[in-house]
Amino acid sequence: MSTKWDPPAHEVASPPPGPYGQPDLERWVAERPKSSSRSPFERDRARVVHCAALRRLGAKTQVRTPWRRTDFPAADDVIRTRLTHSMEVAQVGRELGKMLGCDPDVVDTACLAHDLGHPPFGHNGERALAEVSAGIGGFEGNAQTLRLLTRLEAKVYGADLGRSVGLNLTRASLDATCKYPWARGEGPDGASDAKFGFYEEDRAAFDWLRRGAPPGRRCLEAQVMDFSDDVAYSVHDVEDGIVGGSIPMPTLTDDAERPGLVRMAATRFAPQLDEAELTDAAERLRDLDWRAWDGSRSALAGLKNMTSDLIGRFCTAATLATRRRYGSGAIIRYGADLVIPRETAAEIAVLKALATIYVMEPRRDDPIYVAQRELLAELYERLVHIAPFGLDAEYRQDWLSAADDGARRRVVVDQLAALTDTSAHLWHTAYVARG
Repeated sequence: MSTKWDPPAHEVASPPPGPYGQPDLERWVAERPKSSSRSPFERDRARVVHCAALRRLGAKTQVRTPWRRTDFPAADDVIRTRLTHSMEVAQVGRELGKMLGCDPDVVDTACLAHDLGHPPFGHNGERALAEVSAGIGGFEGNAQTLRLLTRLEAKVYGADLGRSVGLNLTRASLDATCKYPWARGEGPDGASDAKFGFYEEDRAAFDWLRRGAPPGRRCLEAQVMDFSDDVAYSVHDVEDGIVGGSIPMPTLTDDAERPGLVRMAATRFAPQLDEAELTDAAERLRDLDWRAWDGSRSALAGLKNMTSDLIGRFCTAATLATRRRYGSGAIIRYGADLVIPRETAAEIAVLKALATIYVMEPRRDDPIYVAQRELLAELYERLVHIAPFGLDAEYRQDWLSAADDGARRRVVVDQLAALTDTSAHLWHTAYVARG
């Protein structure tokens, strides 16, 4: 009996879901149609859910480094990681996108995938890899995400290309992950050169997914993903800061603290808003239930309800403002832009400033965070010296087939970005500390 699998005769390509067109469903490498009742976008989401890069996020820092306490380590077990953050962003984005008429699976996929490229130690690790790779095109978590989705995360092999094409997501889903749709140094006026969406080596994949898209403009689904990320981390970073004791309560009700919050919000997060708008936002936030934090279930319930109310408040405001401008029909892709009211943007900026002042800024020179950057820099230099020895099998093959020294160094950066916080420490011990 033959063991060769033949597709059923009735197997046909799934029709475009809702208002999406056939180009939105295209994949970089064509695949045989499936008999499953799942839509192409549902299949995209499943591919991200099952990929190794998503699992690794469970051991990567979001804001505060997990397991850093020595007096009672279990106290930090429930802190948010990149994985739990991504799940929360997906929950926010899915609901918001659905209210606007976007396919919820496209937005869900983008939200789950948006941080896949972040290295160990969160933004601290991103900073370290950006420094060591400055001469080969730099490092950016969003560009690394596109690289994972279109090259590194093995699911589909492109025979004509002679390499993996990653998860081979549909054009709509892949475009929805692009927070910065431009290369390093090619962003619009005002965009930081440190923020970009792809490396030069991945330009072909970027050009394919952006076919027909207005240059430099994000699709609506990507805007929903980005806003959901802002909403989730502005609210949850403050929540984690309060629970972890970094943010003393009730800070927002302290008149002496408010000017500093407003200045930080204006300079770092909302330069388009004036200080009067941000002061008003801080006043509105002050009126929330900022009860004293004592670790009790009552206090935790109050904090959880407040953060839930804030998320609902921000998403409702954006939905209503967008609907007022574009009407009640389904709006997708490049048919609309997400409208964020200035009052909402101001409140989110104030919350970001609160987390920055009390959680992020103090840690910049914390010995633990300095050591993390040094660890990655030392591990990079060591692996460059000993490679392909020490690299995982798939990266070893990439290194051996690389065209030049710059490409080989990029492989080492890919390998380091794939590590978790824990494995980065283990690799450093094995390859650097022990020689």
